[in-house]
Amino acid sequence: MLTSNASTRNKAQGERFRSSCDEIVQSTLRCALGNWHAARFLAATRILCKTKGSLIPKKTVLVIEDEPHIVLGLRDALEFEGFRVLSASKGKDGVALAKSEHPDAILLDLMLPDTNGYAVCEEIRRFDAFVPIVMLTARSQEGDKVRGLDSGADDYVTKPFSVNELIARIRAIFRRTQRVAPTGAAELFRIGAAEVNFARQAVHAFGAEHQLSYYELELLRLLVERAGFPVSRDEILLKIWGLDGGPTNRTVDNFIVKLRKKIEPQPEKPAHILTIYGFGYKLVV
Repeated sequence: MLTSNASTRNKAQGERFRSSCDEIVQSTLRCALGNWHAARFLAATRILCKTKGSLIPKKTVLVIEDEPHIVLGLRDALEFEGFRVLSASKGKDGVALAKSEHPDAILLDLMLPDTNGYAVCEEIRRFDAFVPIVMLTARSQEGDKVRGLDSGADDYVTKPFSVNELIARIRAIFRRTQRVAPTGAAELFRIGAAEVNFARQAVHAFGAEHQLSYYELELLRLLVERAGFPVSRDEILLKIWGLDGGPTNRTVDNFIVKLRKKIEPQPEKPAHILTIYGFGYKLVV
């Protein structure tokens, strides 16, 4: 048993160590994320320290990113949240880790030294259709984002990004994957000529079968649960992505376009996933 003096001394040493670590983390985050985002992140983590029982442990996040300071900042943030973090600085190494380690989510940089994020995403999708992939990109053009989604990404975050927003998206992913369907809920659901198989994460329509990505599946599940009733963009963003709505956020709209291509006979003239202008969307079966 420690004596009172020894206990006091160890406590003081521990406080000095934590203070030193905090200074290192703050410096790293400022370099990686900028002063404002770093300050917000550090303030949030001090609050979260008091609620460690609510954190989600043992989920694995693979970071495929070639900038060491960004990797370090993300690793610190994710590990604090209780996640196991793997990292790769090249696309080919990231693909190998995704294949061998089966991560629960992937953060993928668009620009890598040996290839681009589109090619990496397509390669991962060849052997894993369901792992959530969030693309990190410095390109804010709508065409680049759409291309990323078409290559198999589930979401995108534009650099410089808010760590709090990124963490919120990852936590939303894991909340939704642990969500239990209501008792008696149908695993098969017909929308016009399309049959959705929620268990297999696939939709069969017009003689072809299409795999549904994580966000496509969850967005469609929400619309099915509320079939016949309008669902607002803000509610979809909050329930599926864990984000607050905003007038410039086109995330929901981009995924609606992807779903229409897989379900509608004429995606440009939708008969089932209808736009409620100025509000959101409604599923008509």
